Amino acid sequence: MASTENTRWDLSELAPASDADFTVKLAETVKAAVEFGRTYRGRISSLDPDALLRAIVEYEQLQADALKPQYYAHLIFAEDSTSESARKLSQEAAEAGNLLSRELLFFDIETMAIPADQFEMLQKDPSLANYCHYIASIRKYQPYTLAEREEQLLKLKDLTGCTAFTRLFDELSASFRFTMEIDGKSQEFTGEELLGYLHHPDRELRERAFSIFLEKHGEQSLVYSTIFNTIALDHAKEMELRGYSQPMQSTNIGNELSDETVENLMSVSERNYPAAQEYFRIKAGLLGVEKLKNTDIYAPLGESPEKYSFDAARDLVIKAYSGFNPEYQQIIESLLSGGRVDVHPRVGKSGGAFCMGISPDIQPYILLNHTENLRDVATLAHELGHALHFILSGKQSLINYHAPLPLAETASVFGEMLLTRMMLDGESDPQVKIALLCAKIEDIIATTFRQVVLTRFEQKLHLERSSGLLSDARICELWLEENGKLFGNSVDMIDAYKWGWSYISHFIHTRFYCYSYTFAELLVLALYRQYQLQGAAFLPGYSAILSSGGSLSPADTAALAGIDITAPELWQHGYDILAGLVAVVKWLG
Repeated sequence: MASTENTRWDLSELAPASDADFTVKLAETVKAAVEFGRTYRGRISSLDPDALLRAIVEYEQLQADALKPQYYAHLIFAEDSTSESARKLSQEAAEAGNLLSRELLFFDIETMAIPADQFEMLQKDPSLANYCHYIASIRKYQPYTLAEREEQLLKLKDLTGCTAFTRLFDELSASFRFTMEIDGKSQEFTGEELLGYLHHPDRELRERAFSIFLEKHGEQSLVYSTIFNTIALDHAKEMELRGYSQPMQSTNIGNELSDETVENLMSVSERNYPAAQEYFRIKAGLLGVEKLKNTDIYAPLGESPEKYSFDAARDLVIKAYSGFNPEYQQIIESLLSGGRVDVHPRVGKSGGAFCMGISPDIQPYILLNHTENLRDVATLAHELGHALHFILSGKQSLINYHAPLPLAETASVFGEMLLTRMMLDGESDPQVKIALLCAKIEDIIATTFRQVVLTRFEQKLHLERSSGLLSDARICELWLEENGKLFGNSVDMIDAYKWGWSYISHFIHTRFYCYSYTFAELLVLALYRQYQLQGAAFLPGYSAILSSGGSLSPADTAALAGIDITAPELWQHGYDILAGLVAVVKWLG
């Protein structure tokens, strides 16, 4: 077993020499942006291809120079939001970043305004080949973009609007301390530690832990409902100013997906809810209970679920990736041993997990909250998939570095599939195989159906807020209504689950992000099927997807591996695979 003594990340690569140096670096980036504006404002449409290329490269460099202080502030805040120094630097970075974006707004606005005939010629010029998709994607926003001064004012008000309420959400959520009695002894827990008990074999303990977690959020319902109302109202007013027809439209444009494609994805998912309900009934039988509660969905099968130390999880995940493509092993090992991962939960640390890709020349950082259950092993595989994606897309320039949201989860979800397949292949005990299959089915349900539930809830929240303030009771009703559609009569929701909306950060940080998980899971099921059919011949196309970053549209990127995302049957094929897995568990059980 490999040794992982250092389980905290090392941010020295990003860290300034001092707080004063941090301020200086931010000021320098803003000053450079002002100079860039003096050089190019009012001239973009008059630039020949070579001059436009120089401007784009300068623009990229401006962004790159700002990244280290910006991301350093983000990461130290994520590791401890109770630190006064971290809070100060994070706020300073947010304000400087806002100013920087206001100074550079003109560049996108003028790029959008390039006449169509001129843009056609630019697209054909070989010197701009690397940036054609970037320019084209910007221009899609032209009908919804305001004058530069108005855009600057919208950015400026974000500091005391969305950004401020997002910060309040993060700080409040990270400040919670939870107390629960176990074996007659009162103990203190972080939120992530309590959520980890959803994988505990004791049914009563699972429900008690989740209830304590949710009720703590419910105690702050006034704050949370105010945050959600404000975020939704702010979004609605901005959409109205810009002329969008519905709340998700701007997200869909950014994802380069039509409203119809997204609606079809979610509608197909909803038609397949009965597959999840069938599984929930099977799981109830396997657990020996008449009917599941929603605190039973991730319950382990058996009395003593295996614990996975971080060392054990690390070795399993490395083995899974190296078995797929040995070239990936060295990349992943360098990340795990290079001070890029913060492993364990603690007070003040952000909940959940993420992988932060910064730029092509800086390796990504990973935040975990490892509590030693099987789900945590899958989370490590997931976040390392993100990291692998970032590293392979490092061949792109900064503008093309980040994959579009619908493809951002591709490598992460694929990594989880590799892990499950390896663990199943290496297991001879039928009961353990059932447990592994159940874990995978539950993961697919969580990554597809549950994300559609979240998206539908978010849609309804935004639509209803446009007609007036929503009480916390009404938000709870919307939440339970959408979850009830998934669970049907197969699962009972515990009373405290009415507060389940309050802790989900995607609603606050990245509006309408959640359907990207559904898109990615179903795409990965298609990709994994290709891998099963093609074997080693699949690898070049898959690597091409990861290496392309954001240089192509989602459709063109998926086509590199022979997948047509416009095919109506693509989504249903994924759910057919899920139904097959459910049938196998039913047969084995």
